Amino acid sequence: MIRVLIVEDSPVLRELLAHILGSDPGIQVAGTAENGEVGVEMASKLAPDVITMDIHMPVLDGYEATRRIMRDHPAPVVIVSASFDMKEVEGSFRAIEAGALTIVRKPIGIGHPDHERMARDLVRTVKLMSEVKVVRRWRRAGGDGEDSRVRPPPEPMRSGESPGIEVVVIGASTGGPVVMHSLLAGIPGDFPVPILFVQHMADGFTRGFVDWLNRTSNLPVRIAEENESIHPGSVYAAPSGSQMILRTGGRIGYTKDAGEFGMRPSVSHLFHSAAKVYGSRTLAILLTGMGRDGVAEMKMLKDMGAVTIAQDRESSVVYGMPGEAVRIGAVSHVLSPERIVQEMVRLTGIRDRKRQDA
Repeated sequence: MIRVLIVEDSPVLRELLAHILGSDPGIQVAGTAENGEVGVEMASKLAPDVITMDIHMPVLDGYEATRRIMRDHPAPVVIVSASFDMKEVEGSFRAIEAGALTIVRKPIGIGHPDHERMARDLVRTVKLMSEVKVVRRWRRAGGDGEDSRVRPPPEPMRSGESPGIEVVVIGASTGGPVVMHSLLAGIPGDFPVPILFVQHMADGFTRGFVDWLNRTSNLPVRIAEENESIHPGSVYAAPSGSQMILRTGGRIGYTKDAGEFGMRPSVSHLFHSAAKVYGSRTLAILLTGMGRDGVAEMKMLKDMGAVTIAQDRESSVVYGMPGEAVRIGAVSHVLSPERIVQEMVRLTGIRDRKRQDA
């Protein structure tokens, strides 16, 4: 039985969430809290398996409540947010940075056409997140939370190595937003190839995610338009509800194909298109996440001679996607986020070109 604590300031929504979650035979609502301060106290007393967390609340907001819970009594936190409110979207990603695992949209009331679908998404997410083993997040001296930036020194290209990488494709799911945040803050601004990525995320949050990434990224991050050309040193995020693919000539395309593994966008579509257009000139990276999305396509890329990287178990929130890629022999390197940045820089030869230009 999964014991859930609901933290939500609206009495109506507290009741709705309790009804949705309590209706599942595998879930027990262990308690409800009307603000973040009460939520922190109840998290300590109840030791729930999962906490659903609102963002904008009186007394103590969801970001600060999440930060304190992850510092003192860590538990899987699921942000339940209204995506249309930009302040709430911003707060949601701050909570992700503080240690929350994922975001789902607040379900619409009973009787709405989308109620059943959104209720199923919430129940499914709570069950999946209950399986995640979270760790304590300590407060850093002089700051409100951990600095997620990664700024390792780049390594030079090894003598004679010239992989000729022309595009980087990245796939991520649970735990991915913080890792993407770290990678883009660590990659230098003169990175010489385009980066495209798929992050599994609830509908309506991708724009806020891109805005959040742009605050610390050394490269511009955007959601590209149909048929737009990709450019070196730019980062392109897949939008909600469409499959982002690469087309011949270095252009981005979107399709409405059925989602792979229940996902749209899916990593598999992006990786497969990269294999068709760029082949061995692709650098493919799988980050933390549940499931197998993109695993078979990463094996295809590796067999074509492309460089493939999986995030290591130690730094992954969920070692599903990268672990499966390792298991089937689809991976050239298994690395931490810090080492992934170093390898991206090394393989694209930034330092090597700077020495030649000197």
